[in-house]
Amino acid sequence: MKFSFFMMPTHHPSENPTLAFHRDIDLIPYAESLGYDSFHIGEHHSGGWETMPSPEMALSMAAAKTSRIRLGTSVVNLPFHHPYQVAERIAFLDHLSYGRAVLGIGPSSLVTDKKLFNIDSAAARRMMGESADIIVRLLEADDPISHDGEFWQFNDLRLQLKSYQQPRLPMALPTTGGAEGLDMAARHDMELWTPCGLNRPGDGVFTEFWKNFEGACDRHGKAADRDQWHLVSNFYLADTREEAWADVSEGIMRETGYFTSIGFTPLYESYKGQPVSEFTPQSVVERRDWVVGTPDDAIAWIEKKIADNGMFGGVMLTTHEWAGSEKLKRSLELFARYVIPHFNAGRYNYRAEAQLLADQVKAHGAVPLDVAGKPSNLVSK
Repeated sequence: MKFSFFMMPTHHPSENPTLAFHRDIDLIPYAESLGYDSFHIGEHHSGGWETMPSPEMALSMAAAKTSRIRLGTSVVNLPFHHPYQVAERIAFLDHLSYGRAVLGIGPSSLVTDKKLFNIDSAAARRMMGESADIIVRLLEADDPISHDGEFWQFNDLRLQLKSYQQPRLPMALPTTGGAEGLDMAARHDMELWTPCGLNRPGDGVFTEFWKNFEGACDRHGKAADRDQWHLVSNFYLADTREEAWADVSEGIMRETGYFTSIGFTPLYESYKGQPVSEFTPQSVVERRDWVVGTPDDAIAWIEKKIADNGMFGGVMLTTHEWAGSEKLKRSLELFARYVIPHFNAGRYNYRAEAQLLADQVKAHGAVPLDVAGKPSNLVSK
């Protein structure tokens, strides 16, 4: 299973944005050092909280500080750009990173951004689909291509540099199951990123989602690959649940105020029309289907998702600055130390060896070792 990051990012408007940019980018080599697989940064232009306007530029800086972790967008808002420029920039990033770039795309979910560019939601989705088709053609074409569509028209365009990855770099789509999005993802062999939440379609269970994607793949003569399906949520971990909640409760409510102000209130409601004044840190985490607790809680969450939905290929952790930098890094370290190896046990034999040792120790009359997940001391009689 792959473990990666979906960074918007969000920072309170009272902060120094320059420091926030560097803090966000410096998190990427730290994530690489802990063994995470990929890191994705989003694009926003308004509202004051999400201030990263060009994820490719931030990721190019991260490319110089890393060597292994994949670097992607989450997302490039296709309606705001000419598709040629998107294809050219992401191919350039792929060369700068020696083949680590991933193009995550979307129509934009931030209402103030769509207002800024004077694009309504219906048009934005059609623009995304048309642009994605053009980008794929550009990334794959050896000869110049022409296009005469609803939103873009051009003749004889060709990239000077196709992507470093061949036959082309991977693409990804965040989606909770809209028919047009699933059809596009199937058509272009995209990774699927599914945001979790109990107020999502299917009450947060995605069996119908996957069935519909399989149908879309069948129509295009493709195979639906569960390894390319990633569930997106947020995890904040500490040594105890009490410590975790004490660290983040204030930050959760501060950020909830922003998201409810831009139209995401339905994702937080325990019942339809619930006043924002009734929201609590606990109710927010419960409805958004996040994890605030210990590594054991994160493991239980992922195991339940597997039981509910069948196997999937990865988990994406959203990044929120609900606590200080050192505490946030400690949370990521706990996830990497205890959660990731639980789901990638096939890489290791150490637990079987530890169990063998424990059995041998027990047979010789000593107190058994605790190999359940937390270290303990061996105490002889």
